[in-house]
Amino acid sequence: MTEIKETSTNFANKQALADECPEAYASNIIGGQWTLVICSWLLEGKLRFSELKKNLPNITERMLTLQLRKLEENKIISRTVYAEVPPRVEYELTAIGYELKPIIKALENWGEKHKALLEET
Repeated sequence: MTEIKETSTNFANKQALADECPEAYASNIIGGQWTLVICSWLLEGKLRFSELKKNLPNITERMLTLQLRKLEENKIISRTVYAEVPPRVEYELTAIGYELKPIIKALENWGEKHKALLEET
């Protein structure tokens, strides 16, 4: 996952659009191949890293780690580390993260309808 240079025109355009348009701002936070999938699994409750990895077999550990960090940085999920040996880490949605539930469900329904439409043709 590469970062956009802050001096680039692309970065400036993205920033300006996000400042003006709440939809673009939200899309920048939850957009991405894995973000919504991770959040949809966490709608069911707390999960450990290994449980998330098992539910997402095609994601690499590095990508899962990067996505979890991004979600935590954006306050969508919280990370709890337990002082045990071996250490136990659990991830769960924050209050604002749980507000994504109707959005995720609506996208799921829309995706099913769109996929069916394309299969008809």
